[in-house]
Amino acid sequence: MERREKHENQHKQEKRWSLLKYLRPTFPRDAMQSFSSLPGEHAGRSASLSSSSLPSRSLAAAEQAPSYTPPRPTYSAPAPSYGPAEPTGPAQYNFNWAVKDDNSGNDFGQEESRDGYNTQGSYYVLLPDGRLQRVNYRVEGDSGFLAEVSYEGEAQYPQQQSYGPAPTPSYRPQPTYQQPQPTYA
Repeated sequence: MERREKHENQHKQEKRWSLLKYLRPTFPRDAMQSFSSLPGEHAGRSASLSSSSLPSRSLAAAEQAPSYTPPRPTYSAPAPSYGPAEPTGPAQYNFNWAVKDDNSGNDFGQEESRDGYNTQGSYYVLLPDGRLQRVNYRVEGDSGFLAEVSYEGEAQYPQQQSYGPAPTPSYRPQPTYQQPQPTYA
């Protein structure tokens, strides 16, 4: 019987110690050395700590603290998915496009050509007043965008129609809604 009680008491004490080790602060040995090297007085006492003032279990746990080293990546860089490099010589191109729709009255377009640093072209648009606006432009080296604007045709403003009041309807619609009669049960 005594043996059983002794074993139970020992088990209870181990439980207490396992709980207390989580509640007590633990300091690594390096931190203790830096504290003990600080000069100063606090309430007439020196401000140094020694490793003998801490429980030996705390120091042993701090010395055996696990360390973490992140794993190295196991992937490699993806292969490039693009093709060969674009040519680096001076640009050379020609293009043009146009839209002409008689039903909607749309008429506009552009043409341009470039050889190295020299660019020239034009664009045009049919304006609502009936004139055709044409812009001829050029860029020669660092000269910037030089434009010449011209208009073809003569502006036409048709006579506006005078509007009178809206006509009155020749019939008078009758309301179809009738007030419901209350019913009592």
